Amino acid sequence: MNIKDNLNSIHQDITNACQSAQRHPEDVQLLAVSKTKPAEMVLQAYQAGQRHFGENYVQEAVDKIAQLSHISDICWHFIGPIQSNKTRLVAENFAWVHSVDRIKIATRLNDQRSGQDTPLNICLQVNISEESAKSGTTINELAELAAFVDQLPNLVLRGLMAIPQKNAPKAIFEEMNQLFTRLKSQYSTIDTLSMGMTNDMGDAIATGSTMVRIGTAIFGKRD
Repeated sequence: MNIKDNLNSIHQDITNACQSAQRHPEDVQLLAVSKTKPAEMVLQAYQAGQRHFGENYVQEAVDKIAQLSHISDICWHFIGPIQSNKTRLVAENFAWVHSVDRIKIATRLNDQRSGQDTPLNICLQVNISEESAKSGTTINELAELAAFVDQLPNLVLRGLMAIPQKNAPKAIFEEMNQLFTRLKSQYSTIDTLSMGMTNDMGDAIATGSTMVRIGTAIFGKRD
């Protein structure tokens, strides 16, 4: 496997999707999802120019972050479900959290980020397909959660995240973009719509995604 070639291929796919949607490729950031992959593979991607990495499992991620702590410009994003007993590790080790879906978690992250030089960048996860097995706030609860996070001193509200159901209709992605646009008009810090993975990246970019989360196409199938 050549991770550098894979990254180049993904960047070309992003460029093609942006051209089809009449968007600028630089407006879509690639988040390399490195869950289950060793620090050595993250390092290979870093050496190929990748800087933003997404992790789903707290302890595995913290171990990798420690192994690569000598590299100062890696930006770590936590994108998995957050358990209350793991919020401290998330608050202390990551720059971004994409999966905040309730006030309790936001409160704990804020309190446990206290004392750090920079606030924690937050995306609110929306369960846009209303799947019972998936994390995420409901559309009806989103406004209250956004207002709460916005007033916390150690968090910065940056946007929304969604994991639409497999083979979701394009209307689902369009609905996420509408929610994003509405919140963006209310909060000056919002600039990120984290939406789209290997199989649905085209629809996501066509409907306004600013960050796509790609794992398999970069690092191969999960271990």
